[in-house]
Amino acid sequence: MKNIAMLWVIATTAVLVLLSVMASLNFPFNWVFYLTVIGQAMLIYTVYRVLTDDYDTKKTFDDFYEDHPIDSSNV
Repeated sequence: MKNIAMLWVIATTAVLVLLSVMASLNFPFNWVFYLTVIGQAMLIYTVYRVLTDDYDTKKTFDDFYEDHPIDSSNV
């Protein structure tokens, strides 16, 4: 399975959680600042990668929620 976009989502989430931990543990300001800048850049790139990902699906809006199907006679 080649889905680089999800790898970026996981990596960005890990960096931003690490940033939160570092800020709460009073790490030096320059470490927190640089990790914040890196995290913001990663977030922007992650959004770009997810939105431009070449992902195809056979699902349509008629499928609605898979876990709670809608009966068309009750609508």
